[in-house]
Amino acid sequence: MRFAAIADIHGNHLALEAVLADIRAQGIDEIVNLGDFFSGPLEAGKTADLLMPLSLTSVRGNHDRYLIEQDPASMHASDAAAYQQLSSSHLDWVRSLPFDTVYRGEVYLCHATPKDDNLYWLESVSPEGFVFLKPIEAIEALAEGVDLPLILCGHSHIPRAIMLSDGRLIVNPGSVGCPAYDDEMPYYHKVEAGHPLASYAILEKTAAGWTWQFRAVAYDHKAMSALAAERGRADWAGALAAGWVR
Repeated sequence: MRFAAIADIHGNHLALEAVLADIRAQGIDEIVNLGDFFSGPLEAGKTADLLMPLSLTSVRGNHDRYLIEQDPASMHASDAAAYQQLSSSHLDWVRSLPFDTVYRGEVYLCHATPKDDNLYWLESVSPEGFVFLKPIEAIEALAEGVDLPLILCGHSHIPRAIMLSDGRLIVNPGSVGCPAYDDEMPYYHKVEAGHPLASYAILEKTAAGWTWQFRAVAYDHKAMSALAAERGRADWAGALAAGWVR
């Protein structure tokens, strides 16, 4: 079994196009999608039009949930910007997606963790705002009850693979479309790739077990940075231009 995992597109249709092309170039025709498809000041509608016909195995992210649960008037600016571009059919598609699922009988998929779509699985945040790898005991506690050899999650935008003590593998493929952001919860912090490329992962089942490969794909990130700036989002413009929050 060999397939690609994508996550956290955040309305960046140019990054998604480039990643899909790279996946095809690797000879891969199976893709799973780990959520947060649209939120951001970019091109949510175009992203939806790209994604929906692909019929990928997909799960909803926290920002996808906000789009179908929150009053548009009370949405965060990034969610509100995406909501304004989405049609009723786009939103119905989001409603049809599960919180989590199992792919091909042996791969567990969720956006963040099995019980909370807004919690980092592999990372913690200190009160000073430092983002660091969780202790293995805390990671394993969140994996309790997920008795599958490969576990995929997104949400933190950080490409990372963790082997649990029993041999299970957890992989976060990183973010297709949002290389840096800041957040107030649980404490103010920044997540920064330090580069503007689009990230995804290739997973392969071998005789020795599951292996992974992280890929970084170049695309016209300057065009998306300019679009964010044009729409009054200097924070997104900087993140898309360089992979840093400034």
